[in-house]
Amino acid sequence: MQSRGVRRSWAGRSAVRSCLLLLFIHVSAPVEARSMHGGRAQSRRAQQQQQQPPLAHRERVEAAESFPLDFTAVEGNMDNFMVQVKNLAQSLYPCSAQKLDQDMKLHFLKNVTVTCNDGSAAGYYIKESKGSKRWLLFLEGGWYCFNRQTCDSRYETMRRLMSSTKWPQTRTGTGILSPQPEENPHWWNANMVFVPYCSSDVWSGVTPKTDHSDYAFMGSLIITEVVNELLTKGLDNAKVLLLAGSSAGGTGVLLNVDQVAEQLESQGHRGVRVRGLADSGWFLDNRQYKHTDCLDTISCAPTEAIKRGIRYWGGLVPKSCRQAHVGEEWKCFFGYKVFPTLNSPVFVVQWLFDEAQLTVDNIQLTGQPVNEAQWRYIQNLGQELRSTLRDVPAMFSPACLSHELITRTYWTDIQVKGTSLPRALHCWDRSLQDNNQTSGSNRNHDKHQTSPAGGCPLHLIDSCPWPHCNPSCPTIRDQLTGQEMSVVQFLKHMGFDVQKMAQQQGMDPKKLLGMLSNGS
Repeated sequence: MQSRGVRRSWAGRSAVRSCLLLLFIHVSAPVEARSMHGGRAQSRRAQQQQQQPPLAHRERVEAAESFPLDFTAVEGNMDNFMVQVKNLAQSLYPCSAQKLDQDMKLHFLKNVTVTCNDGSAAGYYIKESKGSKRWLLFLEGGWYCFNRQTCDSRYETMRRLMSSTKWPQTRTGTGILSPQPEENPHWWNANMVFVPYCSSDVWSGVTPKTDHSDYAFMGSLIITEVVNELLTKGLDNAKVLLLAGSSAGGTGVLLNVDQVAEQLESQGHRGVRVRGLADSGWFLDNRQYKHTDCLDTISCAPTEAIKRGIRYWGGLVPKSCRQAHVGEEWKCFFGYKVFPTLNSPVFVVQWLFDEAQLTVDNIQLTGQPVNEAQWRYIQNLGQELRSTLRDVPAMFSPACLSHELITRTYWTDIQVKGTSLPRALHCWDRSLQDNNQTSGSNRNHDKHQTSPAGGCPLHLIDSCPWPHCNPSCPTIRDQLTGQEMSVVQFLKHMGFDVQKMAQQQGMDPKKLLGMLSNGS
């Protein structure tokens, strides 16, 4: 019996050694081999399709970065490095168990008074990472409804966004929620929490369902209750909580990040540094291309929809923003209005030509090519958005026509000025860490003083003026045929007049076409 126990102990140590050996081989791989990631995203995909490796392998290779391990997770100096390595070895042990339980599991809120729109239990998905003191809390997006008519329609067509009755028991994280370092180089080992959107109120409501109301709108309270439950699962010992979200969830981050920070501080957890990551939630309260009556969510102007919605939901906005816009609290749903009033540091991810923004502005990009007036409107939209982001110190804004990014499997592919989004977030993470060490504060009250290390850019925005003029933009497909389109084909479909634009730029049309094809 003793010898068998010795053999088991030796085998366990051997497995851990094997894990560590694989880890260090991965870390010490030649930089050249790990950094062959640049170049045109679409060309790279075409070459990979010709070679036809297995699909899963192809996606992982495509997402590789030159910084595959999250050394910032130790949140300290290199003396703590071995602590993280041991935790990693434990999470990988034994190496032969390839199928690790990496999905997030559903938990319904213990406070049953906080519900989805239809009164069903709200909840969250979680994958805990023992030993990590970093937490990522993600808010799902999915538009909104703003009166009885639009909410009834939403309940018929998109019930999972208003009810938890059909939610699956598990979810698989992708992009920044992925547990794979190849896909998620800096946050893969964090505690992951996904909060489904079932309140239809841009995460702002505090109104329960009653005998006199058809729906509950409790998005803000759902976030509060999720945070309370996470405190019993290790969040109380966390060093960083990143509140992230996409689309309506991105706007939800702007509306709730200070509230979460204040919630933790008021409960005595001042050591948790709260930050925000708002993806595709920086909408403009601009004039629509074509004005329509507010009959449905999609065609209703954002300003009018939010004005109606905030009353219908009983929506809350941050106190500082409410004081800055007394009587016009609806303005706090728009990023460039609420951002200057926030205390917590927030990183903004925003496509310059956001498809959701164009949709609510009634620019239709299907069927016939856009006309000159539409083309001019689209270009002006990019210029307007760029101007509202001018004073945001940490941001990533590619000149692409798309919507949402941080949970896409290809999120490591997109670059602005040669820097990928994971790299930019890593720079931001380190700059906040350095600033906190310098100031001795857990709250970054002066977020405009974020100072990146040399060669580590934070303010990344494309200067080229057309949709998809960035060569790393996501693949474009024809809406009718599904066929991939080149950038030139896409721009022509969008009504781009090569001759006219070349004349305005004072160059030969062929030279301009060449520049577009090469992403110059």
